[in-house]
Amino acid sequence: MISRRSLLALVPLTLAFGACGSDKAADAPAGSNAPASSAAPTTAAPTPTEAATPTDASAAPATTEAPASSAPVTLRLGFFPNVTHAPALVGIEKGLFAEHLGSNVTLETATFKAGGEAIEALFADAIDASYIGPNPAINGFAKSGGDALRIVAGSTSGGAFLVVKPEINDAAGLKGKKLASPQLGNTQDVALRSWLKENGLTADESGGGDVSIVPQENAATLEAFIAGDIDGAWVPEPWATRLIQEGGGKVLVNEADLWPNGQFVTTHLIVATKFLDAHPDVVKQLLEGHLAALDYIGSDPAGAQAAVNAQIEKITQKKMKDEVLAASWKNLTFTADPIASSLKQSAANAEAVGLLDPVDLTGIYSLDLLNELLAAAGQPAVAGF
Repeated sequence: MISRRSLLALVPLTLAFGACGSDKAADAPAGSNAPASSAAPTTAAPTPTEAATPTDASAAPATTEAPASSAPVTLRLGFFPNVTHAPALVGIEKGLFAEHLGSNVTLETATFKAGGEAIEALFADAIDASYIGPNPAINGFAKSGGDALRIVAGSTSGGAFLVVKPEINDAAGLKGKKLASPQLGNTQDVALRSWLKENGLTADESGGGDVSIVPQENAATLEAFIAGDIDGAWVPEPWATRLIQEGGGKVLVNEADLWPNGQFVTTHLIVATKFLDAHPDVVKQLLEGHLAALDYIGSDPAGAQAAVNAQIEKITQKKMKDEVLAASWKNLTFTADPIASSLKQSAANAEAVGLLDPVDLTGIYSLDLLNELLAAAGQPAVAGF
């Protein structure tokens, strides 16, 4: 199920002149293509935009930024109501996107439960940009022959775990057991299948093999784990923490332990290529809001957690427990670095478990606009490949 809502009226119109500124997984999304209708959109305050100067030679060919247009533009942004998408939630709740988007830009938002849904929506021209995990982005890039999308910034690293029943102590103890993942071919699903294969266990797409994998929504996974219908799950935060706190589970694998320096991409920001080509000034403004959200998270973690919880409540009508949010937050790193090396390995893992045909990811990154903003802030550039 996909829902759309317009950005809340965070910036009064009287400020308009003074403010400154979805391979196999994608074939079977869990929701419909188009988000539901939204309420009246909010027009954001203007931000001056400078010409882009590419600084990342390893990224996709640079986008030449045209002068900002005064013509009306609608930016349709997707994200999940989940702590791993905190920069999106903070950016909306604190009005940071509204502050940086031009006065001619209308921001509309769409929420998703899994990356395949977001890619399907992007393919259907229902969204222009989205916060999303690495494997759905890879799937979308591959399925479109490299044309549909570009990764323009990192967002979140870490926060994924295999949580199991207390009596399971190693990989061998999983033989004959049933595990869950959020969606076939999504980031955690690929990580689970890859780890099982490395440990000599089989798992096919239909739920057969040494270990039965059941792709399902995370809320259903929690219920099934508590009921004893599954033996564990590879899930992102806050669901890993909830499986532990509410389901009595324990961590068998912290995915951070599988990556160099514990760093791997959990969420990044993608933009439809045609929108990036048509509106580089708007994408730059979106990135300004994204960086402002990252700065806010870094400078005021407590305030950021409150903002995340406020947005989650507005979207789902239910707040996260403070102790769940706080415990989940400790397992996450929020960064503009897309951690490109982990994306390449995620693609290799998906290929190895039969969920992705070999794909050349050259051109998936377009980091020139981000690096221009980082340079202006005195921060080091980030790299793609």
